[in-house]
Amino acid sequence: MRELVSVVIRTLNEEKHLEELLTIVGKQVSEKFRIEVVIVDSGSSDNTLLIAKKYNCRITYIDKSEFTFGRSLNFGCEFANGQYLVFVSGHCIPTSVDWIEKLVSPLADMNIAYTYGRQVGRDGTKFSERQLFSKYFPIESQLPQKGIFCNNANSALRKDVWEKYNFDETLTGCEDMFLAKELVVNGYQLGYVAEACVFHIHDETWNKVKVRYEREALALQKIMPEIHLSIFDTLSYIFAGILKDIRVALRDKVFFKEIYSILMFRYCQYSGAYRGNHIHRKLSKEMKMKYFYPRVTDMSITSTISKKDIN
Repeated sequence: MRELVSVVIRTLNEEKHLEELLTIVGKQVSEKFRIEVVIVDSGSSDNTLLIAKKYNCRITYIDKSEFTFGRSLNFGCEFANGQYLVFVSGHCIPTSVDWIEKLVSPLADMNIAYTYGRQVGRDGTKFSERQLFSKYFPIESQLPQKGIFCNNANSALRKDVWEKYNFDETLTGCEDMFLAKELVVNGYQLGYVAEACVFHIHDETWNKVKVRYEREALALQKIMPEIHLSIFDTLSYIFAGILKDIRVALRDKVFFKEIYSILMFRYCQYSGAYRGNHIHRKLSKEMKMKYFYPRVTDMSITSTISKKDIN
């Protein structure tokens, strides 16, 4: 009998892309796995839940007062029936009908505990973020991989491993890297599966970009407390990031189209990371709303491996 995979999707007003996501999940082809979809909703007020019910998803709920990224995933994992857990963002779209088979097979066949797949930009994904996707999600797989990088926008985890470790519920982001580090320290293997690719659609205001990098840098304090960003570091990284992006934009003949976006993205990325690196980890209620509910509050670091690699 084929083993069950639970696709866990955290939602808050994800109607824009959810139907496309659930459509391609429903078209997945696998000789190894059966699929269920689990929605963890934290208070959607749009058509998210209607779409989820239309596609026969199993739905569980988490109150806004209880929400963190790690806690919502733990809710979904507990609710899920599968031996394997797949995590995908509500604004990510798999690019193929064998996405789940490619992403999950190393967990079943290669004694790997945690995998993540490639991400590429689409629609409103900003030019500089596409460059980050190219850097952190290359075209070649690494099974097993070296290092602790992982990203839950497109990942899979053995449920027996989750039952032993769980996601950290206190972090403002990077719960994937925190778990990955814990697994590696305890002798487990990670894997990067380039063939298991998704379109990652980030259509954010500049303020939201800045807040995203701020909260991830804040979380990174717990994962890699040795990382410290000075003003000089921040200015250097902004300058270096802009220069790298300009070279690519000139090569691709889109310089005039993208120069404003490049300048704004790199400023928001590193100024946000600087602020997050210097904030005390105790959060006020207002900061929690700002970090966990940017769409609700209308406020606006791609995960980094080490300080020298932050740009």
